[in-house]
Amino acid sequence: MKSGELQARLSLPSESASALREIRLPDTVRDTLQVVDFEGHEMLIMNAVRDEDGEMVATDRLAAAVVTARFRNVAERGGRVNLEFEVTVPRDMQDSRWQLRLYPDMFILGDSLRLNPVVMTGRDYRRAQLRGYEQYRRFLDSIITDSTRFINKAALEIFLERNIPQIYAFRNDTTIVSDEQFASAYGVTEREAVEHYTYLLLKRWNSARAGRKDEMFRRYVKAPIVTEGIRLDTVIAAGNGDFIYNYVQTINTRPGLRKVDVVLSGEVLEQDKKIYAIPRSEPLCFYISSISGLADGSERFLKRIVSRKVEANTACYIEFPQGKATIEPALGNNPEEIRRIKGNIRDLVLNETFDLDSICVEAYASPEGALKSNEVLSAKRASAASEHFARYAAYLRDSLDRDAGVRLALGDADASAVRAPSISFRSRSGGENWKMLDALVAEDDVMSAEEKDSYFKSARVKDPDLREASLSRSKSYRYMRERLYPRLRVVKLNFYLHRKGMVQDTLHTTEPDTLYMRGVQCLKEHDYEEALKILYPYRDFNTAVAFVALDRNASAEEILATLPKSAPGDYLMAIIRSRAGDERSAVEYYLHACAQDRSYIHRGNLDPEISTLIRKYELNPE
Repeated sequence: MKSGELQARLSLPSESASALREIRLPDTVRDTLQVVDFEGHEMLIMNAVRDEDGEMVATDRLAAAVVTARFRNVAERGGRVNLEFEVTVPRDMQDSRWQLRLYPDMFILGDSLRLNPVVMTGRDYRRAQLRGYEQYRRFLDSIITDSTRFINKAALEIFLERNIPQIYAFRNDTTIVSDEQFASAYGVTEREAVEHYTYLLLKRWNSARAGRKDEMFRRYVKAPIVTEGIRLDTVIAAGNGDFIYNYVQTINTRPGLRKVDVVLSGEVLEQDKKIYAIPRSEPLCFYISSISGLADGSERFLKRIVSRKVEANTACYIEFPQGKATIEPALGNNPEEIRRIKGNIRDLVLNETFDLDSICVEAYASPEGALKSNEVLSAKRASAASEHFARYAAYLRDSLDRDAGVRLALGDADASAVRAPSISFRSRSGGENWKMLDALVAEDDVMSAEEKDSYFKSARVKDPDLREASLSRSKSYRYMRERLYPRLRVVKLNFYLHRKGMVQDTLHTTEPDTLYMRGVQCLKEHDYEEALKILYPYRDFNTAVAFVALDRNASAEEILATLPKSAPGDYLMAIIRSRAGDERSAVEYYLHACAQDRSYIHRGNLDPEISTLIRKYELNPE
């Protein structure tokens, strides 16, 4: 073995039969198909040879099952790939005294992974293993596990019968005798009596024997039988021929995975000694054929209408003294609200995309009091808020203009870009804020259902003054006036802007569909579930690719039926029909794809579902 470097072999199994056998195709299976080409013409595809006259005649053939190639294209299904190879152990490496441990190693994306080993155990080697286990079992049987065997029962019984007859009388029943009862009878405890009549030397000897379990296991069982983490453990009675084991390993695909190499090494053991290291075999190469390679990476765009004029709004709760329209900046929550609105104005003035044209200030009043008085009051409050924020806008403009002037004087040509535009303010009265009061009552979690029904019944009164009078008689009026009415005195600001440099009122633009492209990226990275989740609403070719990758072929076929005919679509249909076992239709779709795009002639050799048809029917011999 050492001189000849005898080794186990890795080989690829036949795709149609077990290794080392020839199988004739059944008479019902012919290598002939009648198909329709891309232009609609019928043609026959068959195997043929030239006779002695030079004529081509159809012929059957034997499917040879011995494979000598060191590589294979394997198809991905649902994000997984099955790597199938044969581990062959020559007859000369089989001996009844030996155990062979064969280690397949997988190399993937720069990493190596040892797969579960294949173990072949000779009959005599296994018998020696079992003899060791039997010797160890006899050693374990010699260890006393019943503690009563250490007690001199006869002497203990005589002691009880002579000295504690009332206790001895219990020997034939199950009555519990407490330690206190035992001690009161003669002055000694049960434990003391038992220890006095225990063979202590035998007990110590047995304890020492039990402590040597691990040592004796190593002495008797020189080659333990391993059951965990092994793909196969078989006992060979006699080496009458080569031993072949068909090994299948499933792996998950990942981005960038194109090839997986598998090599085999091992060792030969006799008893507990390694007598030979099996050299590493030549690698088997598996090229991963992924459906994701068919994905269309063309960028997709969304159409969007851009308006020149833009409107934004916000609301602030500026508190006014009751019945007055003057703004008191220090009243209640006014400092925070006023600071927030000024910040909004400043941000819009400095915005690089929009110019702020005007601000409309609208103030509302709560319903208590006369309608006309409230309308006048809300108008005055709107005017007061408008004047207050207009003064801030003027101050901001002057400040930015001064800053721009200084920068221009220093030679900064871009300083004019930060000059503040002129902003016009408009104010208007919103009147009594009944609409907001309806919403607040509906959402309130303090008022009972009965109180809410009473409110909405009063709210149907058309005259606002009569409506307020009706509410004032309800049980919940005090709560509404104290908790809800202050929230009605709101000031709304509507900001009117336009896009800088834009002249037309509307503009139609396109922008990349980033969500769609993320779905395509997930498809290329083999994250098919996430890809389908994103691409499903689009119902296009990439959606069909995701379905096929997840082996949901019927759903993919439904989508392809709605799309225009194309070479990628026909090729994907060829894969779908091949999986369904419809070879005639699969060949037709494949030939149609090749007629439209010659690159699919070579692509077909990479996909096992198509390459099988190419070899079987000798497609595209050129």
